[in-house]
Amino acid sequence: MPLDNIRNIVLVLSGKGGVGKSSITTQLALTLSLQGHTVGVLDIDLTGPSIPRFFGIEDAKVRQAPGGWIPVDVHGAQTLASKKEAGQEDQIGALSCMSLGFILASRSDAVIWRGPKKTAMVRQFLTDVLWPPLDYLLIDTPPGTSDEHISLLETLLKNTTPTPQSGLPFLAGAVVVTTPQAVSVSDVKKELNFCKKTGIRVLGVVENMAGFVCPNCSECTNVFSKGGGEVMATEFEVPFLGSVPIDPAFVELVESGTRPVYPEGTRVEGKAISGSREKETTEGLFVDKYRDCSLAPLFDGFVSRLKTDIGMIG
Repeated sequence: MPLDNIRNIVLVLSGKGGVGKSSITTQLALTLSLQGHTVGVLDIDLTGPSIPRFFGIEDAKVRQAPGGWIPVDVHGAQTLASKKEAGQEDQIGALSCMSLGFILASRSDAVIWRGPKKTAMVRQFLTDVLWPPLDYLLIDTPPGTSDEHISLLETLLKNTTPTPQSGLPFLAGAVVVTTPQAVSVSDVKKELNFCKKTGIRVLGVVENMAGFVCPNCSECTNVFSKGGGEVMATEFEVPFLGSVPIDPAFVELVESGTRPVYPEGTRVEGKAISGSREKETTEGLFVDKYRDCSLAPLFDGFVSRLKTDIGMIG
């Protein structure tokens, strides 16, 4: 069973579309890789597979092998100069992805499938992808609580353990994504109830789009209000990981591969950003350029907390 190569499985969920699940998944994966872990990303949003776009590998195709599919590599294990200590090096873990976007003939093709075909595709993704040994598999899901979610959980619950055990895949839990507005929070509450009813542990809530990092000045402004995600997490007695602002520099990194650059004095969530002040460039690995993003320190904290919480389960 391909899942046997995976130590920890984390779902990224939301009850509402457009809240940035794929963006959060991408940054969690990059951060885990930057912390030295081997990571896989499985995109089961069949009607809107966006993970290939986020990682800049839309033109890649999966390869067939005896027994299944070989996922697409984003980057292999790397050694990069440390941004924290001069003369030191950071060990970067390998990152690979699987998505229906790699299988479609064209990225503009519409996927018009009934529930049974979607269910079969999700199960095939879980049983036929030949992942290398992974520390973490992140699963990017579609919005809501649809056929894909039911098929996903049925298959995972049959083939994983509820507590960490040596050599067996562990379904660690879910990261739930919302935006601050009340209309989003009300929909995402349904996802938290879904997790409660199905026995999926909620590792934390992330409030996305909770501000705007201005590319021309050092201000980070709350354009969609702030705090709804934290209130919801408190109501459901689950951890609140933090708020993530909209960063146009991250958008530009995804869209054109441009290394993030910020005005002097830029602060995000009270932290000074020490990213690149040099001329914008498209040179370098995607994961290396992400280290200059204003959001990288936030996700470094999120991931460290998630790893601690997962390690305490048992």
